[in-house]
Amino acid sequence: MGAVAAGAPLGRSLGADLGRVGELAPPPPTATPLAGKCAQRWGSPARRLPAAMARGAGLPLLLCCLGPLLCGAAAPGVPPGWSLPLVGQDYLEILSSWYCSFGKCCETGDCRIANNITGLELDLNRRLHGQHLAKDVILKAVQGFLETPQPEKALALSFHGWSGTGKNFVARMIADHLYRDGLKSECVKVFISLFHFPHPKYVDLYKVQLKKQISETVQLCKQSLFIFDEAEKLHSGLLDAIKPYVDHYDSIDEVDYRRSIFLFLSNIGGNIISQVTLDFWRAGRAREEITMEYLEQHLRLELLESTDGGFAHSHLIEENLIDFFVPFLPLENCHVKLCVRDAFLARSLPYTEEVLDEVVRMMVFIPEEKLFSAQGCKSVSHRINYFLP
Repeated sequence: MGAVAAGAPLGRSLGADLGRVGELAPPPPTATPLAGKCAQRWGSPARRLPAAMARGAGLPLLLCCLGPLLCGAAAPGVPPGWSLPLVGQDYLEILSSWYCSFGKCCETGDCRIANNITGLELDLNRRLHGQHLAKDVILKAVQGFLETPQPEKALALSFHGWSGTGKNFVARMIADHLYRDGLKSECVKVFISLFHFPHPKYVDLYKVQLKKQISETVQLCKQSLFIFDEAEKLHSGLLDAIKPYVDHYDSIDEVDYRRSIFLFLSNIGGNIISQVTLDFWRAGRAREEITMEYLEQHLRLELLESTDGGFAHSHLIEENLIDFFVPFLPLENCHVKLCVRDAFLARSLPYTEEVLDEVVRMMVFIPEEKLFSAQGCKSVSHRINYFLP
């Protein structure tokens, strides 16, 4: 998962269309200016709205000015009978459909936030394979947090497991269903340890930059999502810098962080998770019999004994600020096959059972029983290229 920048404002393309509408159909000379804030800030909407939207000057004010006109009511200051030529009406119908589709969302206060829990549940059930514990814990944790009117603290989830078992996949899924623009949303920030914080000697500078980004993001978007990939490689100083934002504080420097969500993705604990899963298999028991309570005990012990970086021994762990440790189990042959099928479907490519089996046979399985995929479902999407005509 790479670094993510805020997506381009939707108003830029709308501004161009609005400009064309204005050129095609200027208001008649007798038309009076729009009243209130709209007139004070923008004057003639056809002339100034495009520039304002290009600057990101506020979706609510645009809707205030154009909303009544778009959804069928009379706009303030527009004489009865005022209309656009046919071509202009086409543009207006497009804009009308866009505006009215967001009307209900904007009534909740922030059109950037979707909080589609139903969609998240469907996606977890359809696309995340072999992870019954992760599905259950993540869905309940996120839904319970979002439905709490005033949380006591930010939600902190720590994902653990081997590479390729779905940690990044689920983090992206959460972003996609909680925010309209997914990872491109200005409410979402992704940090990759060795990419964003590569040099230990600059940790003090990184701490200042990280605090600034967290603070600015939350001030811009009250419900923000922060994803820390390769968390086990984060310097202990950076983890200490994060701690106040996930602790039980009403505010820090008059900013409330309690509606934020922090995800920490780590390979720590992958070996003990795999060992427990293997023990169940050797005992003739289904992996679905593994309970969160049983596995969490082993995972916490592994964290305490870990020598990988500072995450396992950080104040986040020691002071119990992580709300849930989410285990991702190693993937078996049948799960990898489902990943291969999904990769074909995502590209609308035909496939047969024989081709799916061939792709799976290209993967490396361990230990001596050849039970678990060494790389999970990673590289599956690239390996199917080998079988394309």
